[in-house]
Amino acid sequence: MRKPTLQQRFQYWFDNFMSRGTIALIGGLAVLSLIVIFIAAAVVRFGQIPAEGNDVPSFGEAAWMSLMRAMDAGNIAGDANVAMRIVMFIVTLSGIFILSTLIGILSNGLEERIESLRKGRSLVLENDHTLILGWTPQIFTIISELVLANESRKNGAVIVVLADQDKVDMEDAIKERVSDLKNTRIICRSGSPMDMNDLEIVSPHTARSIIVLADGSDPDTHVIKAILAITNNPNRRSEPYHIVTQIRDPKNLDVVELLSDKDVVQPILTTDLIARVVAQTSRQSGLSIVYTELMNFGGDEIYFKQEPNLSGKTYGEALLAFETSTLMGIRKSDGVVMMSPPMDTRIESGDQIFAIAEDDDKIHLANHPRIPLDEKLIHTNGKASKPKPERGLILGWNRSGATIVRELDQYVAKGSQLTIVSQVYDLEGQLKREIGKLTNQKLTVIEGDIRDRALLEKLQVTEYDHVIVLAYSHLEVQEADAITLVTLLHLRDIAEKDETPFSIISEMLDLRNRELAEAAKVDDFIVSDHLISLMLAQLSENADLMGVFTDIFDPEGAEVYLKPIGDYVATRQPVNFYTVVEAARQRGETAIGYRLMSESHDAEKAYGVHTNPKKSEKVLFKPEDKLIVISEG
Repeated sequence: MRKPTLQQRFQYWFDNFMSRGTIALIGGLAVLSLIVIFIAAAVVRFGQIPAEGNDVPSFGEAAWMSLMRAMDAGNIAGDANVAMRIVMFIVTLSGIFILSTLIGILSNGLEERIESLRKGRSLVLENDHTLILGWTPQIFTIISELVLANESRKNGAVIVVLADQDKVDMEDAIKERVSDLKNTRIICRSGSPMDMNDLEIVSPHTARSIIVLADGSDPDTHVIKAILAITNNPNRRSEPYHIVTQIRDPKNLDVVELLSDKDVVQPILTTDLIARVVAQTSRQSGLSIVYTELMNFGGDEIYFKQEPNLSGKTYGEALLAFETSTLMGIRKSDGVVMMSPPMDTRIESGDQIFAIAEDDDKIHLANHPRIPLDEKLIHTNGKASKPKPERGLILGWNRSGATIVRELDQYVAKGSQLTIVSQVYDLEGQLKREIGKLTNQKLTVIEGDIRDRALLEKLQVTEYDHVIVLAYSHLEVQEADAITLVTLLHLRDIAEKDETPFSIISEMLDLRNRELAEAAKVDDFIVSDHLISLMLAQLSENADLMGVFTDIFDPEGAEVYLKPIGDYVATRQPVNFYTVVEAARQRGETAIGYRLMSESHDAEKAYGVHTNPKKSEKVLFKPEDKLIVISEG
């Protein structure tokens, strides 16, 4: 075997040295500078070369002179001796070479560092931050809500985002969509949420909560892998993680719940939730605004509080104990959430109440020596308005459709009718297999193109009480939303030309298309991942809210209704909300607000929806106004 030459060995060593990076190169230049300086100092001292005044400098003085010439070429002009000029000229040339090389190395090192930072791969050293994994249009709503939630935190808050996106692009998009971050800092990092090494960059083990967004072509798989990367991490913390996410396929819900053994993992079943929201909001004008008010951080929110002074009292008595907060239910000491429980339910030691309030520190008992009730205005013997049969129309179809039909059948009065128009093959047979026989409504299935204006007019859309437009799930997202948009435009035009009121509930798959289709009428509500985003943000701040949200949207328990105010109290006379709450209490219901129909077209006044009103203030209700209550029917 041929041995390498000395030149090859040097070349190999030199190549390895150059590849070590900026610090090694700077160190090499420093050593080279010292060698040149010390050689020059030795030549001057031991060669007896005189400097100014014909005195031979000491070794230290000669080294200092060499250093000054290496750093500043102008210093050579002061040398008078020819030998000194030659030595210092060589030192100066070496200094020029070394300094220019140093500048180049520093420049390249700085560029590499900036490029490294741009890639978003540097370690995040934060504590008590909210971590968002994944990148979807939902992220802007979530960040906006978290910014509002963090306003009350004196030391500010941090939101860290990890996604398989360019760091700078993410930061620019967030700045564009969320202009005012208030006291919240946003940190973006590039990486895969399913990769344990990438996760370590964003310090998941010190995060207060983690939101996993459903990203990619197979979102449920993405979510499950991301959760596994956190919970099965060899570096995981001993305390439980609080993870909030969303699942589309009910079959995957069991898999996610298996991961909740050691940690608090809260999955939202989006398909089921959206179906229930569509069914409920389509029948009750203004309910969509109530849900939005309860779930966003812009106004009043739902808070839990342990109130020792209520221990031993009944839920009915506690309803009238607050002036600026509105009680919704009880959370028992074992964690069971009871929304609007029976009025004789006792509040025991260790129980918490949950209420709508401006902030958690605003929930305090009123100091009224006597509750100001006007009992003569309460309709004690009034009968609730009897529900009438309804006519509903569903345009389009997707996997939520069967759930919507089942939900509607539980809400509508007997004798109601439901018509479905779509281009899905054998939909009628599919419904018979999935739903079976309906109890309260007669079902009619028609095949047709929902974008066809002639078909919509033939159906006499204005004769229906509510119209639901569903996005086709078997089509590509943008194509499905385009069909929904066209149908929606036709329906709005028909509604404007006819005085017959009917609600329009539509579904958008892409949150950006929801913004394109946004309407200025409360009865024209667009259901999308926006509501899911609000829930994710709320749950990330308070895990206990999961029980409340589950109860609100579960048809088996208590739900939110808007009922005629005249069924509870006298109209056209000033009445305070204490009296209204008492009227609802006598019916076993919890009043949480009201809707003034005179403001139903005013977006700035939330279309007339007032949740958590001050109880002592008097309001003049009209017969068409509604009371917002939590009840079981």
